[in-house]
Amino acid sequence: MALDTSQFKNGLKIVLDGEPYAITYFQHVKTGKGGAFVRTKLKHLRTGRVLDRTFRSGEKVDEADTVDRKMQYLYPDGDQLVFMDTKDYEQIPFSQEQVGEAVKYLTENLDVSVLFWNGKPLTIELPAFIEAEVVECEPGLKGDTASGATKPATLKPGAVVQVPLFIKQGEVIRVDTRTGAYVERVN
Repeated sequence: MALDTSQFKNGLKIVLDGEPYAITYFQHVKTGKGGAFVRTKLKHLRTGRVLDRTFRSGEKVDEADTVDRKMQYLYPDGDQLVFMDTKDYEQIPFSQEQVGEAVKYLTENLDVSVLFWNGKPLTIELPAFIEAEVVECEPGLKGDTASGATKPATLKPGAVVQVPLFIKQGEVIRVDTRTGAYVERVN
């Protein structure tokens, strides 16, 4: 469906030069001389690259045929990661490249949001917070209690997170997947 520049809004997904983009910023500009235009920042949905693009007022673009589906991570299968659609139980394998950095936070049965474009998966969006077990962590040194002191801890999915000194191996912690920061101890 063709959209006019007056219909632009943040988060709108469009097709530009045969590739899917999301509008992350737009501004309608009316100059004293000449016609109005719309200044935008577009994020490529496959690569994450951001570009600036200016459209003339009234210019038409195609809306991207995207669908957001709730899926659940099941298990790794060789170099593939298997996800299941929670509505129809269809299992879809993803490559490590499709999952990207999110692979460091994937735990079994984790619910994620997957963006599909023309029936093909594009991106995986993790929940804001996950709970994961610390599988490797050096013990904190006694007396090393400087404020804000941290140490690296490896989580079961594979991410390395800076945690406070009192965290021990085997404990479950909550992590912010957007920043990779420790939030709190769960157990």
